[in-house]
Amino acid sequence: MPLSRDEVRHVAMLARLGLEPGDEEFYAEQLSGILAHIDRLQELDTEAIPPTAQVVETANPLREDVPRPGLSQADALANAPAAVDGFYRVPSIQEES
Repeated sequence: MPLSRDEVRHVAMLARLGLEPGDEEFYAEQLSGILAHIDRLQELDTEAIPPTAQVVETANPLREDVPRPGLSQADALANAPAAVDGFYRVPSIQEES
């Protein structure tokens, strides 16, 4: 199902993409190829294949949560550009009224 230039312009407008002159032809060919591939995939018989959320089995990549001692306040502030009374000092982001 080849896409027309008008359909490519319409898709680009919906996606808020700015196309340069001549891009419609390039993208029409690219998108038509993608749609043709999807059509071929729909011809596959997948009745015997159970639905799955993941193709490859993976192990839980999370480590066990073990409490550890953290930095002391002095160590945490040691490399701070500015600190006041044990807190980081950061530039104000709001204007005073």
